[in-house]
Amino acid sequence: MPDSPLQLSLGISLKDDATFGNFYAAEGNALAVHALREFSAGRGEGNLLLWSNRGAGLTHLLQACCHAAFEQNLSVQYLPLRELVGYAPEDVCEGLDKVSLVCLDSVDEICGRRHWEQALFHLYNRLRDAGHRLLLASHTSPAALPLVLPDLKSRWLGSVIYHIHELNDQEKAQALQLRAKGRGMEMPDEVARYILSRAPRDTNDLFNLLNRLDDASLQRQRKLTVPFVREVLGF
Repeated sequence: MPDSPLQLSLGISLKDDATFGNFYAAEGNALAVHALREFSAGRGEGNLLLWSNRGAGLTHLLQACCHAAFEQNLSVQYLPLRELVGYAPEDVCEGLDKVSLVCLDSVDEICGRRHWEQALFHLYNRLRDAGHRLLLASHTSPAALPLVLPDLKSRWLGSVIYHIHELNDQEKAQALQLRAKGRGMEMPDEVARYILSRAPRDTNDLFNLLNRLDDASLQRQRKLTVPFVREVLGF
């Protein structure tokens, strides 16, 4: 068993609360989440590709896979390509073929960057030859990815592909309540509805608001009520 199975570098860290237990899996995403749980345990297909619009939870799911794989004593590496395009791809990819599970977030960000595409093509082949796994996430439909290297596109499109569906308002309210419960807070239905009627609908923004409410609730020893939410968030 490796001494440190969680291989994170370049200042990259995982969010502690980015877990499967903290992800609201709407009915349309249940099959994908089940496949990801199996995948992170070393079962099922060798490569997966997730895609969705922004705010649907791709980063959360990739990091959840890292946490779950870590619990299985597998070495993992999460790489948010959106933040890494300024690095030399050879340096970023060095040694990754020795990692059991590599998660590449926002692969659409490197499309058209030939050096990046070539480096990821070679990484794909090295991981395959080593019997290791690759998880990709894109905010563009896989078929529409503007890759300039046809061989890389064919490799990625050969992965098992899942479309992560965005939550509707009712599901976002339930996701907020689930996340609040994980923090030890009870969020009544009327509070969730109040927040959704006034806050941005992007789930990342909603969860950031929840962080503010959590801090304020702890500091003031207050429960989540509509007046308290109005006072803290200013709407």
